Amino acid sequence: MKLSVLVPVYNEEATVAELLRRVAAVPIEKELLVVDDASTDGTGAILAGLDLPGLRVFRHEGNRGKGAALRTALAHAVGEIVIIQDADLEYDPNDYARLIEPIERGQADVVYGSRFLAGRRVTTFWHYFVNTALTRLSNLLTGLRLTDMETCYKVFRADLIRGLTLVSDGFAIEPEMTAKAARRGARFVEVPISYRGRGRDEGKKIHWRDGFRTLAAIARFHRFTREA
Repeated sequence: MKLSVLVPVYNEEATVAELLRRVAAVPIEKELLVVDDASTDGTGAILAGLDLPGLRVFRHEGNRGKGAALRTALAHAVGEIVIIQDADLEYDPNDYARLIEPIERGQADVVYGSRFLAGRRVTTFWHYFVNTALTRLSNLLTGLRLTDMETCYKVFRADLIRGLTLVSDGFAIEPEMTAKAARRGARFVEVPISYRGRGRDEGKKIHWRDGFRTLAAIARFHRFTREA
């Protein structure tokens, strides 16, 4: 089954080339769909100079957010499986095989790579606390039993994610995808992944305000609302 790797990028000149080389080196049939979300650093020039198999690059003229970038990439995807990949080197593409296996075996429609299943803390206390609280609230409203709803590594059967009407432009895309796939009755599986978190001094984009936006998104998209 061909894998479509969706890579939203904003101001990642220090990491994007290495990340895409690591993705390209994974021995799985795939395409790389990169969306430059109007980067203001050297990201655009770096992407223009890359020559990697299956790589296609798209650019937003204005910064619209992760959710908008993912929708742009998804519109061009042709694989049977879709995976989301951040460009910051926090996540390891060598985990792809274990992430797509439950879908290839017909055991799942959605697979999330959990940073917390390995039994060790991989983020700061406050990052862990906020992630855990948001995940538990999402679980309460969706009926799922996830440990890491906010993970980057979300893998979908392509026909499932294409059937979701996604509207969030920013990081609220995370709970939106979760809630809408759960409402469709999708079978979710989590697998442990490796993770190397970075701080804001290294370019991490998540801000405390995003936690409140995620909270609002969970309330907006949970199964008791009419929002499809």
